[in-house]
Amino acid sequence: MTSPLAVHLGPQTPDPVVRAVEGAGGRLVAVEEARAVVWVGDAASFTEAFGERGAGLPPTVEWVQLPSAGIESWFSAGIVDEDRVWTSAVGAYGSAVAEHAVALLLAGVRGLGRAARARSWDNGAAAEGQVSLRGATVAVLGAGGIGALTIPVLNALGARVIAVTRSGREVPGAAECLPAAETTTIFERADHVIVAAPATAETAALVGAAELAALGPQGWVVNIARGSLVDTEALVEALRDGRIGGAALDVTDPEPLPDGHPLWADPRVIITPHSANPPSLQTPALAERIGENVRRFAAGEELLGRVDPGAGY
Repeated sequence: MTSPLAVHLGPQTPDPVVRAVEGAGGRLVAVEEARAVVWVGDAASFTEAFGERGAGLPPTVEWVQLPSAGIESWFSAGIVDEDRVWTSAVGAYGSAVAEHAVALLLAGVRGLGRAARARSWDNGAAAEGQVSLRGATVAVLGAGGIGALTIPVLNALGARVIAVTRSGREVPGAAECLPAAETTTIFERADHVIVAAPATAETAALVGAAELAALGPQGWVVNIARGSLVDTEALVEALRDGRIGGAALDVTDPEPLPDGHPLWADPRVIITPHSANPPSLQTPALAERIGENVRRFAAGEELLGRVDPGAGY
């Protein structure tokens, strides 16, 4: 009979995650005994537990499961290495964040942000600038786990989708699939853009002044990835000059967005405070991913969300 997989869980031990590990055949142990580490905490807490760059992680640990989809902080801290397998939670939270992305886009094009701010009945002002997604072209920059899940919803609303991935691979439901190298050409062809790409050195300020100018005065930008992908100064200027229709942001740069920042006061901006994946939805989704990966690791199968140290995600 195969021995249960020895798993160290820390620094938090949420009940759903404990049940997921044990339900998948894992056995919770001290880190010195572990073949796998499931970390429910941030990069700073990992460094505190295992030293700079995770140098104190026992050599018996073959696999580390991280709790977040975006792991740029783990790379910047130098923790992720090639000595063992690392997996992120990429795709685990996809449904919730994809729903949020489409909700933000709909709220933007239908003027709901402006209407919600109103304090008197003004039918004309509420209707001003409203457009429909039916017949619109929406570019999804980063059509991986989250981005791919927005596509069937956008299709159901009558939108045509251009999917952008690193390689330009085919994405189900997309009318066009293009490689990341062609990103700058997409803004002049799209009516609206959803930013869902990973945060890497290559994607920093992916949406800048030139891209926003190409988008056009009715175009909306939705960012549910990381704030660094959108040049905040360029966005403020584009809004001020009326070069785009608006922006709906679940993430910002800087984050948290300071009180008094121009984006707070602009009626064409909708901001949610990095809440697309609230704890009420996050923990069950993370537990499900962890349970599946524990089962796969024990069975010698390919893990979900495997990190590519060379690519940075």
